[in-house]
Amino acid sequence: MKSKVFIITGFLGSGKTTLLKRILKSAKDLSRTIVIVNEFGKVGIDGSLIKNTAAANIVELNSGCICCSLKIDLIQTLQILWEKYAPERIIIEATGVADPLSIIETLDDRMLTPHFQYEKTIMVVDGDFWEARHVFGTIFKSQLNQSDLILLNKIDTLEKSAIPVILKEIQDESKNSRVIPTLYCNIDPNILWAESEKRTRGTVIDPFFKTYEPEKDLYAPVNGKGSTSAKDAGFITFLYESSLVLDEKKFLKFIDNVPLELFRIKGPVRFVHRTDMLNFVGGKSEWIKWPDNTATCLTFIGWDVEEDLTLERLNSCIAK
Repeated sequence: MKSKVFIITGFLGSGKTTLLKRILKSAKDLSRTIVIVNEFGKVGIDGSLIKNTAAANIVELNSGCICCSLKIDLIQTLQILWEKYAPERIIIEATGVADPLSIIETLDDRMLTPHFQYEKTIMVVDGDFWEARHVFGTIFKSQLNQSDLILLNKIDTLEKSAIPVILKEIQDESKNSRVIPTLYCNIDPNILWAESEKRTRGTVIDPFFKTYEPEKDLYAPVNGKGSTSAKDAGFITFLYESSLVLDEKKFLKFIDNVPLELFRIKGPVRFVHRTDMLNFVGGKSEWIKWPDNTATCLTFIGWDVEEDLTLERLNSCIAK
């Protein structure tokens, strides 16, 4: 079995290390996970910050960028890691000035393809710097274009009226990506590990769909730090439950018109002849068959969403 490779990208100071710390704290078993931290400077600050977070193996590549001067080092490092550990998962936290496309192309090296499988790129965007993105040049644009999942982070630094505008702008510039607003880079870890939509071209089935539990509060600051609560920032979560059958066409139309601010919907949906599991993330839907003909039970997470209006629209989808 090949090692799955995940790339974390994003410009300097966006919150990549915060995201990585969250990933490592949320994962139950890290015995076969290796993290490669790429530092542009000579001192590995990020590596030091995450080493005490969880029992994962941390490898540091310093004094350069793995998309250029350290490219050979990355190939050699991956070869050694495979021979020594044969890991199930490798997470690469690239330096903020790295082009993820070059890293993806490196994974296509003939020495690596027998053992490694590129899975997805996750980008962290500092919401406060979005308006100045033209200053960051082509590397920032490539980070946007190559990412499967984009986190609009630090939304507590933004005016509320600006957040839906920025979400739309990011989606327009990176049409194949999912876009999610975050506080402190906190999102449902299930989203991170789901197989890449670009590669599978359709329905995603991952172990987390075998059982269903409503989402918990996903937006607490790392280590309890931070001055802005999820509620104060405008995040909202609510539940929709109904034992009545939903009209499939009406419901699909409802999903097609969901605003980007409502970025997470998950749960079983009961139609006339079947019940399917919906996993809606950042504007994109995935469906799998659900074995039980259960009632509809959907968890919603969004930013500054009108709960009553959303529930009213859902009730209009009930089959007559």
